[in-house]
Amino acid sequence: MNEPQVSVIIPAYNCEKTIAQCLKAVKEQTFKNIKEIIVSDDGSKDSTASIVKSFPDVSYVCQPNAGPATARNRGAKIATSEILFFTDSDCVPNSNWVEKSIKHFENKDIAVVMGSYDIANSSSILSRCIHKEIVYRHNNLLPEYPKVFGSYNFGIRKKIFDELSGFNEEYRYASGEDNDLSYRILKINKKIFFERESKVKHYHTESISRYLREQYRHGFWRAKLYLMHPKMMQGDNYTFWKDMADVPLVSFVLISFMLSLLSIRTYGILFLFFVLFTYFFNLFFANRFTRNIFEAIFYSFILFFRSFSRTIGISSGIISFLLKK
Repeated sequence: MNEPQVSVIIPAYNCEKTIAQCLKAVKEQTFKNIKEIIVSDDGSKDSTASIVKSFPDVSYVCQPNAGPATARNRGAKIATSEILFFTDSDCVPNSNWVEKSIKHFENKDIAVVMGSYDIANSSSILSRCIHKEIVYRHNNLLPEYPKVFGSYNFGIRKKIFDELSGFNEEYRYASGEDNDLSYRILKINKKIFFERESKVKHYHTESISRYLREQYRHGFWRAKLYLMHPKMMQGDNYTFWKDMADVPLVSFVLISFMLSLLSIRTYGILFLFFVLFTYFFNLFFANRFTRNIFEAIFYSFILFFRSFSRTIGISSGIISFLLKK
């Protein structure tokens, strides 16, 4: 089989600190049949445009800020190869990123080949913990055919991407649009293959406040995702029962807190019980994720507050999307 041509598409937004590193890594791929590299700028206000334009053989398109789903679709529209590879502007692909994945497209039933994460900023404890959790979740994915892929690292047949109209642009922010496309691919009886050796180094967030805001947003848009794909509420390999349990636990904490305002003597102990139970529940998983006691203690507090951010986000999303119906 002749090697297929590949187009690499990178959505970009205010990424002046990382985009050059990303582009250099794409240009240095061991796979040599990359026909084009397309950066789709989502209305950056920094020097992203000038940095990209300093790479003469990289195509640059720009749009008013509309979100990464729209930016990826815009890049895909001008792509001319039969296979599209996507990564993000804060990712640095390993040199064999494409080479490791491309061979699996020989199987006609495979629509998508997803890859995994490595870490670019391991000096940050928060970044290390986030990365270790992702590795844990990836280890729980089915050996070959998971139900979901991440938009940071995947290849897809352009014909299928176009057939499904790409990413759903109603997802205004980076939250759920890749899950949505994954589920739609499964509905047309095509497969997603997980190539664990195809990796991109990612700059995970180092800010706790930013991370918790992102988790609120993930929760908000996951409400829309589950309203559109209710069968996936049971999980998709990456999302598992711990994520589902967070919602009732947080609900019990909030309800018992409201009751304690009526009578601290009667309901205060109940409130304290649910707070401690929720914390130790997250400590248990923080230790499973990190396997390092010091990181686990730190990350347990992040997971504790993350459970609140996500639950409040999901609740807000359900109310918002139901009101729009």
